[in-house]
Amino acid sequence: MFIDEVVITVKAGNGGDGSAAFRREKFVQFGGPDGGDGGNGGSVIFVADPNINTLIDFKFKKLFKAQNGENGQKKQMYGKTGADLVIKVPVGTQVRDVETGKLLLDLNVVGEKRILLRGGKGGLGNVHFKSSVRKTPKIAGKGREGAEIKVKLELKLIADVALVGYPSVGKSSFINKVSAANSKVGSYHFTTLEPKLGVVRLEEGKSFVIADIPGLIEGAHEGVGLGDKFLRHIERCKMIYHLVDVAEIEGRDAIEDYEKINTELRKFSEKLANKKQIVLANKMDLLWDMEKYDKFKAYVEAQGNEVYPVSVILNEGIKEVLYKSWNMLEEIDREPLEDEADIDEVLREIKGDKEAFIITQDEEGTYVVEGRVLDGVLAKYVITMDDESIVNFLHMMRSLGMEEAMREAGIQDGDTVRIADVEFEYVE
Repeated sequence: MFIDEVVITVKAGNGGDGSAAFRREKFVQFGGPDGGDGGNGGSVIFVADPNINTLIDFKFKKLFKAQNGENGQKKQMYGKTGADLVIKVPVGTQVRDVETGKLLLDLNVVGEKRILLRGGKGGLGNVHFKSSVRKTPKIAGKGREGAEIKVKLELKLIADVALVGYPSVGKSSFINKVSAANSKVGSYHFTTLEPKLGVVRLEEGKSFVIADIPGLIEGAHEGVGLGDKFLRHIERCKMIYHLVDVAEIEGRDAIEDYEKINTELRKFSEKLANKKQIVLANKMDLLWDMEKYDKFKAYVEAQGNEVYPVSVILNEGIKEVLYKSWNMLEEIDREPLEDEADIDEVLREIKGDKEAFIITQDEEGTYVVEGRVLDGVLAKYVITMDDESIVNFLHMMRSLGMEEAMREAGIQDGDTVRIADVEFEYVE
């Protein structure tokens, strides 16, 4: 099954908490703080694997998490670093943020290895908080939480030449003739139900990749036929082969077919429509009226495109086209589709700005203190539940402006306040 678009959630590992331990050994009079640092969380890494050609592995599993770092231990023992999560995807996969639609990674090089999310940093042990004033610190650094984001994986095949045209014009036969693609051939529309890649080998050192894109008909960019599903796969190509049934054996008009396909390309992407195009007038062996071909050729050349008469069935005229294409491809650079966004900026955009202090009252009249500053402190420090640790925490919050914010919220002597699930009575 060919799957070329999936939505998954990825999460970097959390950093381990630092330890707030103290040295307790016999005959050691002044042990002091002895807590080790927490380990860093694992990162989320994407790899472009040439052995994978579909996103089917992501069809049923939707959550991918890197390993958390372990907490620090006593005797200044560091926590173990969490293992990275390596996600293998096909070459040509784009990783896009679902919420903003911004491109985060474009994995278009074989073997390319890119970090999407870095693991959370491990917290510092209490040994780092010792000073001449604070000789027995009972706080430690809290491990940073690993970022989590929902992303859309989009596969856009890496091909040099895209093969387009109406159904039944001979695209499957053509790619089978020039490569070993082994595409299904039938006398009905939509024989090809998924993109096919083939390698054209002319001689030693001369080869290129061709992609057969199925289902292009009028209205494809809006979901008619199969075209809207697969048009994205030719955005990376350097040039286009446009096959047209010049014999008009199915009663269609060759010039109309040519125009309609180009209209669909233009409506999907102006950049795609402007790519170099070679028009292959196929089924010349079935054409009895050469005036049809001459009329078609004159029309296409007036649009600035070259026309080559071919017969795929009889293998006539194809070799000339392939060698001509090779020379042209050598002169065409593959353009990047779009610039990548900065992942940190995207994460900040998703998270949004939060007020420094948010103070509300619950149904029982208790004042609840939340906000960006509080979240930052709680994310940075491990606060133990003993009196000394809580007093140190409140002093820290006072220096950051919490007391002033509480007064502005109308909190008075004797009111009950809850901060991080700890309730206390407010005293001026």
